[in-house]
Amino acid sequence: MMKVISKDRYINPLTDFGFKKLFGTEPNKNLLIDFLNQILPKDKKIETLTYSSTDNLGKNPLDRKAIFDLYCKGKNGEHFIVEMQKAKQNYFKDRSVFYSTFPIQDQAKKGDWDFKLDPVYSIGILDFIFDDHKKDENLHHVIELKNERGEVFFDKLKLIYLELPKFTKKEEELTSHYEKWLYVLRHLSKLQDRPEKLQERVFTQLFEAAEIASFTRKEREAYEESLKHYRDIKNIVDTSREEGREEGREEGRKEGIDINVKNGIGKGYSDAIISDITGRSIEDIQKVREEIEKDKRQ
Repeated sequence: MMKVISKDRYINPLTDFGFKKLFGTEPNKNLLIDFLNQILPKDKKIETLTYSSTDNLGKNPLDRKAIFDLYCKGKNGEHFIVEMQKAKQNYFKDRSVFYSTFPIQDQAKKGDWDFKLDPVYSIGILDFIFDDHKKDENLHHVIELKNERGEVFFDKLKLIYLELPKFTKKEEELTSHYEKWLYVLRHLSKLQDRPEKLQERVFTQLFEAAEIASFTRKEREAYEESLKHYRDIKNIVDTSREEGREEGREEGRKEGIDINVKNGIGKGYSDAIISDITGRSIEDIQKVREEIEKDKRQ
């Protein structure tokens, strides 16, 4: 008999399984289109998308380590990277820029080519707040390449971030379709009934797709594993935050993300989970494991 993981009626869309179930499948493509049309610049509206594999990006095995959640193309040639990030990482902005170069390079043509590029949108849905944004109430950030006068120099590359923890409105306070999407992303797994404010057809489809009772056994097992992974990540991050407040040591500040690595190892989490949280390579995490074991033997 399969273990019951919770009494939740709907999946958590911030888990890997939940995110791809709602936004990464052909039957639910219109959910992704509707959501993206709320966060893209007002002059950009998507009519249709085609899902593309992330496995073919990159010119060598090292490049192909850059795997993001969703990669789509619009009918006018636009490229969309959509990534859901559960925990803060050092150099996350750097990684976003790095990821955005893959669909750019993927456009290269053999032979005579004039280097004309199609637009690339790199979208990060974040379950955390950037350290340098904590005093900024704005949760929706659109970054473009500009010159010294603040004029857009290159309009075909946009980085878009949503800092979900900043969205604190209650159901009765929702006033726009955009806010309804943010509310769903933050609260879906906590709901037992469909809110009165979310009666549009697109949300009808979303709630039907998110209902755990309709999943196959295989889907339930996949979601159980994904939810455990999500909770493990949250546990490590929360533990590190508490220890950082209690200790306040200069050593801890110097260690940076090593605190998360050590906490993850101490709690028995896998290298894959720790890597997902910290951005550190499996090899780096294994070295920390070796150092811990060495200290124990001394």
